[in-house]
Amino acid sequence: MSGKRIVIVAPGSRGDVQPYVALGKGLQDAGMPVRVVTSHDHEELVTSHGLEYRPVEAGIEDFIRTRKMREALEKGSLLTSMARLAQEVKRGGEQLARRTLTACEGMDMLLAGISGVFVARSISEKTGLPLVQAYNVPFTPTCEFPGALLPGFGPFFGGALNRLSHRLTRQIVWQAYRPVDRLVRRKVLGVPAAPPLGPFGPDAGQGMPVLYGISPSVIAPPRDWDGDRIHVTGYWFLEPAESWQPPDPLVRFLEAGSPPVYVGFGSMSSRNPGETAGIVLEALRRVGQRAVVLSGWGGLHAADLPDSVLMVDGVPHSWLFPRMAAVVHHGGAGTTAAGLRAGIPSVVVPFHGDQPFWGQRVAALGAGPVPIPRRNLTIEGLARAINAAVTDTAMRRRAADLGARISAEDGVARAVSLIRWAADQLPAR
Repeated sequence: MSGKRIVIVAPGSRGDVQPYVALGKGLQDAGMPVRVVTSHDHEELVTSHGLEYRPVEAGIEDFIRTRKMREALEKGSLLTSMARLAQEVKRGGEQLARRTLTACEGMDMLLAGISGVFVARSISEKTGLPLVQAYNVPFTPTCEFPGALLPGFGPFFGGALNRLSHRLTRQIVWQAYRPVDRLVRRKVLGVPAAPPLGPFGPDAGQGMPVLYGISPSVIAPPRDWDGDRIHVTGYWFLEPAESWQPPDPLVRFLEAGSPPVYVGFGSMSSRNPGETAGIVLEALRRVGQRAVVLSGWGGLHAADLPDSVLMVDGVPHSWLFPRMAAVVHHGGAGTTAAGLRAGIPSVVVPFHGDQPFWGQRVAALGAGPVPIPRRNLTIEGLARAINAAVTDTAMRRRAADLGARISAEDGVARAVSLIRWAADQLPAR
């Protein structure tokens, strides 16, 4: 068994980081010590699962809630959102690089997804540590579906434009980060500037696997991907710590009536969160549906809620969702995965980024109604979608069947076996 030591670079929101903590725990349980470089607000998430923690000061969730970023997200423009995000990354990019470089001392491999791949690629070049790319959003070009950040680009034009949309996505993200990468390479690493295609050139990452923490029941491995190198492993789910117990008010609420609907938009916000809250509450009232509502996205206050709605702070999705009748969420990759595994329909209200892609995927699988973009959200539309999710027997059956297939997969174990195989091919350091 390989004892290689691995640095995971995973800045971002909790939803971004959690799958990498799950993967890190699996690696460490398999005898490969893990060190996680992530945002300062995720210390408990990392350390409660026994992983070594290296913080960086930048916290993405606070930035997402700023007025300028809310406006960019509400417009739904990838270019605008990436430009705003690049400004924030520029402030924290140098520190992320320095902390990651220090974290690599005495380690053997790097692992990163979209939020960390650029700095990890540059540090891999500097240190000689091999880099495993590990994503939970499709990022490798294929003809079979459009890019996750440009989901409407190619459906009516066929495979060639689908593949082009992936290349455009990768270059939009890379070019937004490229000035930071140039700064990091000059000031921190002392290496030449990256080539124009950055980490996506033809020789990038050769010899190392590219992993996708996505269920093959949700996205089957495309036929034009290199199956010897690119692997769709199944989701990387993180189970609650053994000491976790649900809060008593939540338990009493669930026992007091029929299964409620979950409503939560993660770290998403908008310029008028009160309006969103009003739409949600009125839609629930019109369909006569009880609900558990996640705090944190603004506009809702516990004192203003009817007895049929309970507000909760963070509750593990793996415990909560199977107890729901349906879930209403923003379509983040992690929340979508948890909803699908629970075997209940999802009503997706995407704000930006890859969220429209996942909303469309849920609908295509028959596990939820057509997604409703936040900018198009109305009381009537949300009420219809919730009603369909809780009453459409065919939709509920398809969601349950899909949930059973996902529950039978073990994406962490599959990913760990591939990383261990790759680690065993490396020369001793």
